[in-house]
Amino acid sequence: MNKSELIDAIAADTDISKAIAQRVLNSVIEHVIKTVTKGDSVQLIGFGSFSSGKRAARVGRNPSTGEEIKIAAAKTVKFTAGKGFKDAVNKKKK
Repeated sequence: MNKSELIDAIAADTDISKAIAQRVLNSVIEHVIKTVTKGDSVQLIGFGSFSSGKRAARVGRNPSTGEEIKIAAAKTVKFTAGKGFKDAVNKKKK
């Protein structure tokens, strides 16, 4: 499912227009990005949480030449699935 299909599904489920569904989804995404960028986390009970992390600097290898390269430290974004999400994914089919 891509963003357009998600917007269509939200609009159908909530009986709102696609334009309003798109504005709502864009707003949610924007607020998650702003909050995680500030270093805070976003927790959606039953779904999961978004947070930021750090990746240390390290030495890697160029796969085509085998030459060692330095990989700089970086901030990362983490998503941890909530219990309800994990249970839904791992649900046994009967």
